Amino acid sequence: MVWKHDWVPLEDISKNLQLAVICSEDQNFLKHNGFDMKAIQKAMEHNKTNKKLRGASTISQQTAKNVFLWPQRSWFRKALETYFTFLIELIWPKERIMEVYLNSIEMGNGVYGAEAAAQHWFKKSASKLTASEASAIAAILPKPLSYRANPPSAYIQSRKAWIMRQMGFYGALKY
Repeated sequence: MVWKHDWVPLEDISKNLQLAVICSEDQNFLKHNGFDMKAIQKAMEHNKTNKKLRGASTISQQTAKNVFLWPQRSWFRKALETYFTFLIELIWPKERIMEVYLNSIEMGNGVYGAEAAAQHWFKKSASKLTASEASAIAAILPKPLSYRANPPSAYIQSRKAWIMRQMGFYGALKY
């Protein structure tokens, strides 16, 4: 497998993509200190009665996991993720967390980061992504090895439409 990855500064990543991932992954990103306690409580309640487990990781937690840890789940890894999340929220501003997140997450098979994803899925720079293209990339994040941003399946098309509605409700991104 060939890995595609080009680190770009946050100012070279479309505000559309930044907003799309906030709306799809962590709508309280700008308000919390790394942990969304309401989302954690909801996930715990859901997981008591459902076989399909729901997570509640914030963008900050995902950044800590992606940058400092390994992907396999364990209580030990979760404890370290909590520690690193606390540290990055203490040291980095939200813009830096978003920049590291968007440059480190997998957005397709062997496709890491916003620039590689924009090139892979839409043959353009991450700075030029439209709201529609950004929401398509955000829509595949739960399972980037299983889903395609372009052309989208019916399921990804419906997730994309939901993300675009959320982007409209959220309004302009203000760090």
